[in-house]
Amino acid sequence: DELARLQINIVALQETRLPDAGTLRGKNYTFFWQGKSAEEIRECGVGFAMRNSLLGMVEPGQQGTERLLSLRLHTSTGPVNLISVYAPTLGANRDTKDEFYDQLDMIIRSIPKEEHLILLGDFNARVGADHDFWPTCLGKFGVGEMNENGQRLLELCSYHDLSITNSFFQTKPQHKVSWRHPRCMHWHQLDLIIIRRSAL
Repeated sequence: DELARLQINIVALQETRLPDAGTLRGKNYTFFWQGKSAEEIRECGVGFAMRNSLLGMVEPGQQGTERLLSLRLHTSTGPVNLISVYAPTLGANRDTKDEFYDQLDMIIRSIPKEEHLILLGDFNARVGADHDFWPTCLGKFGVGEMNENGQRLLELCSYHDLSITNSFFQTKPQHKVSWRHPRCMHWHQLDLIIIRRSAL
């Protein structure tokens, strides 16, 4: 079991392509997922895999869409809200992007500001490295140039006082990027972890 070998407690998953919503308990981990209805095309899909020993922390009734799934945990330091994210690609139509960001905004607003919030996943956004322009959202170790999806995400982060943690820590270049463009072969940072600025 790869998750157990790597000693992972919780992992956010994207592009699961499973229909509807469900839970599957295995020997060491339980898988929560949310996808499109069974009648629709198998695309998108988000979820979490969680070590079974932590299941007692999970608040029942997680909800979401095929692109957003939230999970609330009760911990010794208070509630922790996790959101698994699979954002539309740069080439998606504007209505799809608007709907996604409206839904994400609504979920963030629904979580009390004193509670921990962690967004994890494939944001399909290049946020760039302009720390001077986005000092609360970006650290000094960003990657590349911002694109349109990146600007949308940074505006959301700025409004809700969130920080993109990937950009705040200096790591090896190969550990910063996660996706290579199939045509130009350039590597990009699309997988992000975002938290409240106050928790950084």
